[in-house]
Amino acid sequence: MLYHTKEDLLNDLKNVADIQKNGTVLVLNKEVLRNKKMDALVYNAVFNKEAALRDASRSLIRNMGNKLGVVSASIHSLYEAMGKKEYKGFTVPAINIRGLTYDVSRAIFRAARKNHVGAFIFEIARSEIGYTDQRPAEYSAVILAAAIREGFEGPVFIQGDHFQINAKKYEKDKECEITTVKKLIKEAIDAGFYNVDIDTSTLVDLNKPNLTEQQRLNFEFAAEFTAYIRTLEPKGITVSVGGEIGEVGKKNSTVEELRAFMDGFTDTLSRKGKGLKGISKISVQTGTSHGGVPLPDGTVAKVKLDFDTLKNLSMAARDEYGLSGAVQHGASTLPADAFDKFPEAGAAEVHLATEFQNMIYESKVFPQDFRKEIYDFFKNHPDIKKEWKEGDTEDQFIYKVRKNGFGPFKERFWNLPDNVKKKIGEELEAKFDFLFKKLNVVHSKEIVKKTIKPVEVALPNP
Repeated sequence: MLYHTKEDLLNDLKNVADIQKNGTVLVLNKEVLRNKKMDALVYNAVFNKEAALRDASRSLIRNMGNKLGVVSASIHSLYEAMGKKEYKGFTVPAINIRGLTYDVSRAIFRAARKNHVGAFIFEIARSEIGYTDQRPAEYSAVILAAAIREGFEGPVFIQGDHFQINAKKYEKDKECEITTVKKLIKEAIDAGFYNVDIDTSTLVDLNKPNLTEQQRLNFEFAAEFTAYIRTLEPKGITVSVGGEIGEVGKKNSTVEELRAFMDGFTDTLSRKGKGLKGISKISVQTGTSHGGVPLPDGTVAKVKLDFDTLKNLSMAARDEYGLSGAVQHGASTLPADAFDKFPEAGAAEVHLATEFQNMIYESKVFPQDFRKEIYDFFKNHPDIKKEWKEGDTEDQFIYKVRKNGFGPFKERFWNLPDNVKKKIGEELEAKFDFLFKKLNVVHSKEIVKKTIKPVEVALPNP
């Protein structure tokens, strides 16, 4: 399946795509492309050891996607319309994919096509990029390849989630940590991430005497990163930027904190350049934690999410600042009856991750010997083993750390038997179908069509 030479790649796409010397790509047979040819191309985009062939595969996916109406885009203009109250009553799901990325994405696109969904986001957090071994250029190539494979057409929203200042690293070397985040932002935008969630809420200091001072470092760095993003945007694209006022898993956010952040952010950004676009949404804390809280038997504790707080924060964000609303993190492990409450509360966006990882590991068709091998790896890995806290059962330890299996075993996950991947894909597709309906984004394709004008950004073909 791997290409060894440029000729291998060209021969595999012969009579399917015309790759011209100036870099232009013409799709000659989209039906053949949307089959095993795309499977081979995306495999090389991820696993080919030759950088030139890997990069060429990624470029071809992006450029062929542009020709087929699969265009990486910013959701900013939809969120602006939501901020003006032109559209309401739905919550956009933002889905983090940690493993089996091609197959999970295909399941999402199938559910989206079936339900005429256009308002949904693929995302990956700074921390996930590390432990899942998925750099932005790889992640976006896989998402776009999945869209092509499933015959999806329309804007594809890819987002950097929790592009976060690490508080400990910031304390040790401020300039190094700021530079690291800026490099990641540039890498992501170059890869087609036209949606970026800045998370400097890690610098909020609740020991300061008032809300403005508590939020100061948060809004000052959020403004600095936003201004930096505006210098990187491809022509015709306004990157959708999100801010965050409360670190997930900490105390619940308040409307007063939102105002302190937004007033400080708006003032700081205005001094960095005339007419700079600000953020389009604001992430808040209302009672969830990333991944949920595992109980001794490995199940997840029920969480009491404060939907009244979420509603008040969303209302203030829209009414006072023209944002699309508040964003809820850490929600995938909530009970099924919670999800239709997000649109009722006016939440603009909800972030979903851990449950999909759980579904993969816990699927009845997932090979038991492979699962055991991964779990044994955790128990013997010196760094991962440190996460086994005193008093935790083995089930609690495994639940907390199993996200770390997707990077070291990435190719093994990818090469699971087709019948296993097909069944897991069907299980996930049913889950996404459920979420799309609960979050009321069914038929949102028309809204996206009215508000989003995708801009094609081609990549050079090495």
